Amino acid sequence: MKVALGGTFDPVHDGHRALFERAFELGDVTVGLTSDTLAPKTRNVDRYVRSFDERKRDLEADLAALATDTEREFEVRELTEPTGIATEPQFDYLVVSPETIDGAERVNEIREERGHEPLEIEVVDHVLAEDGDIISSTRIVNGEIDEHGNLTPQRTGREATR
Repeated sequence: MKVALGGTFDPVHDGHRALFERAFELGDVTVGLTSDTLAPKTRNVDRYVRSFDERKRDLEADLAALATDTEREFEVRELTEPTGIATEPQFDYLVVSPETIDGAERVNEIREERGHEPLEIEVVDHVLAEDGDIISSTRIVNGEIDEHGNLTPQRTGREATR
């Protein structure tokens, strides 16, 4: 099976890792990574996003370990539009988080318009931080938590711009 998922992944955290783990359980994985142009447009909060190359390097390091453990292959591709790679015919599954279900349904509408089979949509629940709120890149960047959801009250966040 061929599995797609996408995001900005800045920084990669345990919530993302839950998505990746499910994706590798299903098959070989292609991750769409938002381009430098698209990444700021997908943020709910205005904040600095590291470059595509920096994000890709960190993402590939995380994915490589999972690929080895599951004996699966992976690829990281640049996303230049929100519906991204998942509209391409070769995929069977789309792995998403709860807040991106609407986007997944839109992907299937586009696939249908193009004559492709709909994707099986796999929704992976959020991973919670130790305070019971979700782990998110924004919370990490703001200095509230680390990538594992541990509270980090002594840490300062990243500036909104660089």
